[in-house]
Amino acid sequence: MRSRRRSRTGAIVAGLAVATTLGAAATALDLTRAGANPTFTLPPVNAPFDYQIGGAYTPPSGVKVVSRDVKASPASGLYNICYVNAFQTQQEGDAGGPQEWDSDLLLTDDGGPVVDPDWDEVILDITTDAKRQRIADKINGYIDQCASKGFDAVELDNYDTFTRDVVNGRITADHAQSYIRLLSQHAHAKGLAVGQKNTVELAGDRKANGLDFAIAEECGDPRWNECAEYLSAFGDNAIFIEYTSAGMKNACVYGDRVSVIRRDVDVSPAGSSGYVRETC
Repeated sequence: MRSRRRSRTGAIVAGLAVATTLGAAATALDLTRAGANPTFTLPPVNAPFDYQIGGAYTPPSGVKVVSRDVKASPASGLYNICYVNAFQTQQEGDAGGPQEWDSDLLLTDDGGPVVDPDWDEVILDITTDAKRQRIADKINGYIDQCASKGFDAVELDNYDTFTRDVVNGRITADHAQSYIRLLSQHAHAKGLAVGQKNTVELAGDRKANGLDFAIAEECGDPRWNECAEYLSAFGDNAIFIEYTSAGMKNACVYGDRVSVIRRDVDVSPAGSSGYVRETC
């Protein structure tokens, strides 16, 4: 698995405001619903973090928060975030690939599936209420796995699919938000906090969408400079992941407030060729 960096090959949807600065962040939240009062806990703020979605390994000394793929097990004694690819399939032939989905739930163009060229993943068709519910039913099964394994939170990837020109505007920000609310409600009911992955364009709507903290890749990249916008929406409940020295330098400006890490693009396990892990 490679990093889940978002592609900026197309024009980004404009006119989506970012919320004003939040108050002091709580470490635990209570969600009150009819017949249920589930409690979930946010990641500790500014805690040493490791990003292990490319393969699990023994966390470096001092690490308190780890993100791992849903197929992995949580790290004992740490705060664990469960990575779920929620808006796209996995690659053809892999577990969770398009072969495991009903064909009508895959976005198509000229009779064939629409593939994200950066990751060779088919985009899920969340353009109708009925399809969103059916897709959510399947993804919620992965969220259930996260909960049953003992993870503390979920990271729902590819929320920003609607910003990519490969979709030709067929998936909208409204589609994405309607869909992610189905997932966040389910995760909260399972006692899991929900991380917003990238998608600064919708950060201002994070409370309405049930998104509790941010996991932002490349917000310090000089092309984007988005880190401050995440802080405006999420306070210090944010984790920044960079892949370049320039991005790391910019993100580390906020290193006394939030978790910041540099990883290699392939998010390789420790000990493998190309492995990079740096902190501020």
